[in-house]
Amino acid sequence: MSLSKAPILITGASQRVGLYCAERLLDDGHSLIVTYRSEKPGLQRLRERGALTLHADFTGEASILAFVEQLKSHTDSLRAIVHNASAWFAEAPGEEAAAFAQLFTVHMLAPYLINLHCAELLQRSEQADIVHISDDVVRKGSANRPAYCASKAGLDSLTQSFAARLAPAIKVNGIAPALLMFNEDDDAQYRAKALDKSALGFEPGPHVIYQSLRYLLDTPYITGTNLTVNGGRHLK
Repeated sequence: MSLSKAPILITGASQRVGLYCAERLLDDGHSLIVTYRSEKPGLQRLRERGALTLHADFTGEASILAFVEQLKSHTDSLRAIVHNASAWFAEAPGEEAAAFAQLFTVHMLAPYLINLHCAELLQRSEQADIVHISDDVVRKGSANRPAYCASKAGLDSLTQSFAARLAPAIKVNGIAPALLMFNEDDDAQYRAKALDKSALGFEPGPHVIYQSLRYLLDTPYITGTNLTVNGGRHLK
């Protein structure tokens, strides 16, 4: 990945996959801006290594636009935007509309507005990318989390639309992962069932997403593409 003086922005990078990718980008010598919703231990590590951490509220139009203005006060250019911020919950009975609105705002409205209002920052970089982190669940739908799935499907659509809109100056692609990392409290039965859903049958960890991100940032002749990183779930 070529180095640029312009920073890479990663949203939702305080833990797990986002944090891992942020640390790897720092390892590779990139300047970094990360957003977070709540304070996590990993953020201090990023700060100590020179990353700028910005609190961001992606729950409404006004707060999203306020973040854009805050971002522009810190930098006049960006090498890339990686939309990793996400919400994960099922719709509780009687609260379906509120859940749908929240998931739509985090997964679609925030990337949409940030892309629109930060395109000028990306255009000031010799190379420029937008990467949307989607979800493999979009491929077949979800009976348990239809609102989550629909909002991630909308993000996939934004990948196509912004790729067409921003070409040739800015490449826009997506990554659609399935299971990457278990939580500490996931029991053996759940782990076995989850692993059995993929053809490869193992827990890959966050490195496969960083490899995918590197591929998209490094390759000059790819845009409007969604990389499926699911261990062969579509084969089962």
